[in-house]
Amino acid sequence: MRLTVHGRVVAATTGGTDFNPAKPAVLFLHGAGFDRTTWRLQTRWFAHHGRSVLAVDFPGHGWSEGPALESIAALADWTAALIDAAGLKSAALVGHSMGALVAIETAARFPDKVRALGLCGVAAEMPVHPEMLESARANTPKVQELMTFWGIGNALHKGGMVSPGLWLRRESLAVLSGNGPGVIHTDLAACNAYKDALARAAAVKCPTVLVLGDGDLMTPAIKAKPLAGAIAGARTVVVPNSGHFMIVERPDESLEALKASV
Repeated sequence: MRLTVHGRVVAATTGGTDFNPAKPAVLFLHGAGFDRTTWRLQTRWFAHHGRSVLAVDFPGHGWSEGPALESIAALADWTAALIDAAGLKSAALVGHSMGALVAIETAARFPDKVRALGLCGVAAEMPVHPEMLESARANTPKVQELMTFWGIGNALHKGGMVSPGLWLRRESLAVLSGNGPGVIHTDLAACNAYKDALARAAAVKCPTVLVLGDGDLMTPAIKAKPLAGAIAGARTVVVPNSGHFMIVERPDESLEALKASV
């Protein structure tokens, strides 16, 4: 599916059904350096259980026209415009990592547009190691290797995926290597600079679930506690035997955590 936001084409997938803006909508927002394919193991369930689904590529990612946006606030503005472009009054936002920060920012600043939140692999702050930032700035492969090494849980570095034939680290490297120059650095710098998550979380009023990996080294579950405490009524689910990419590492458990809220 193609949409137009701020005059530029946005690519989205719909979970295998026609997008119907009359149904409750769920928008899936990917993390730094990734794209809409992150969500392929969750979108089909929602699309076939009464929701309309849009898993989108942020500007400059995947098949969406660029350039990549330089701040979480700018991505939130874009997300609010996307909701309008899709013909929706409101939507649930499900975000992973950078996408989760965007979801929080959007819900706080555009409360009438967001009916629920699913926040996966999130923390109150997401500092990025200087070595990763420098590699991303120089467009060297090291940042891709570090993102996958630290992001994927130990159990899955050598296989073990529930989806037959899928080697998560190799697939992740392939997606990351497909980014244009500067895109990964733009994303990581935006996450590193964003310090407003706690303040924005306090303004969130919609139903919210945090989905965290018990072995996440990039956004450890303990670092999400302040966020959960700041969002009234927020529910937290810690997925066992999972790293930062719980939505792919443990897709069934992640889906179960999201179902009740979005």
